[in-house]
Amino acid sequence: MRDEDRISRHNRAAPYWAVAFVVTGVLGISTTFTDFGPFWNGYVLDIAGPAWNYVLVRRRSHAYSDNSWTRFFTPLRTTLIFVAFAYGIELAQYFELYDSTYDPWDFLAYVSLLIPMYIIDVLTR
Repeated sequence: MRDEDRISRHNRAAPYWAVAFVVTGVLGISTTFTDFGPFWNGYVLDIAGPAWNYVLVRRRSHAYSDNSWTRFFTPLRTTLIFVAFAYGIELAQYFELYDSTYDPWDFLAYVSLLIPMYIIDVLTR
C-alpha cells in the first residue's frame, strides 16, 4: 500500500477512534460515580480501561505521524504489553502481593474489548 493511501486511511479513521477514546474513557470513569450492579462495578472498568489506553498509546485518534513512538507501539506489541500488564496485576492479586480481590473473570474482561480493538486497528491500517 502506498504511503499516501495509508496516511489517508489513518486520517479518515481517526475521528472514529476519537469517539472510541471518549466512550471508553467515560465508561471507565463512570464506574466510580454510578452503581448499576455488580457487573458494572466489577468489570466495566476492566473492559474499558485497557481499550482506552490502547487508543491513547496507539495514537489512532490523532492525525497520522511516523515517529519512534508510533513505530515502537505497533498493534501487536501494544496489545501484548497491555495484556501482560493487566494479567500481571491479576496474578499479583492472586498471590496476595497487595490487598485486593482476585477474580479469574478479570482475565476475560481485560481482553474482551482489547482484542477487538487490535483486530479493528490491524484491519484499518
